[in-house]
Amino acid sequence: MLKMTLPKRVAALSLAVWLGACASSPTQRDYTAFRNSKPQSVLVLPPVNETTDVNASSGMLAQMTMPLAEAGYYVMPVAEMSGTFRHNGVNAPEEIANVSPAKMRKIFGADAVLYSKITQYGTVFKLLDSDTVVAASAKLVDLRSGDVLWEGAGSASWKELGNFGVNGGGLVAMLVQAAVRQVADTLNDKSYDVAGLTSQRLLSVGQPNGLLYGPRSPKFGTD
Repeated sequence: MLKMTLPKRVAALSLAVWLGACASSPTQRDYTAFRNSKPQSVLVLPPVNETTDVNASSGMLAQMTMPLAEAGYYVMPVAEMSGTFRHNGVNAPEEIANVSPAKMRKIFGADAVLYSKITQYGTVFKLLDSDTVVAASAKLVDLRSGDVLWEGAGSASWKELGNFGVNGGGLVAMLVQAAVRQVADTLNDKSYDVAGLTSQRLLSVGQPNGLLYGPRSPKFGTD
């Protein structure tokens, strides 16, 4: 059996660390289309709900305009968007998402549209614990060209907002605490608050693969 000398071992270890770092590093997003588009106004559509919670789409939609406005974009009023589609007999998020970009551009005059999808919304119950989780994905599309400018995903949980696990006191006490907490979770839906954190993460800027700053931000053009 051949033995490696110390220099060879160091070289092999360095190579393994380098390869591991390359494998774990996120792929840098191509922002060419985004920078060329320079969208100023964004139309936010109701998220398509892939969960069993009927409140998911409205709960998430109510939280998604603020991060975009803070990023420097003019966000088309949600009430105006909803009323316009409803007046034309288009109500379900899936139906709204199927309206052509050209038609949405003609109706609302926005530069880009944000499509989104909710994959998890609500409380997950376990034997000794429970947690409320909201997860969603989104993509920004240029309404003038139809190009996808950006795509991303985000998630958050109630525990991240300060409600951490069960306390000690033995198995019986933990079971009782878990039962009480699960009843409270069914009576007091925390998903709306968690959706706020999910929206902030999903539509964040200034990170490697986040949205670019909009023209109303003092940081516009610096990312």
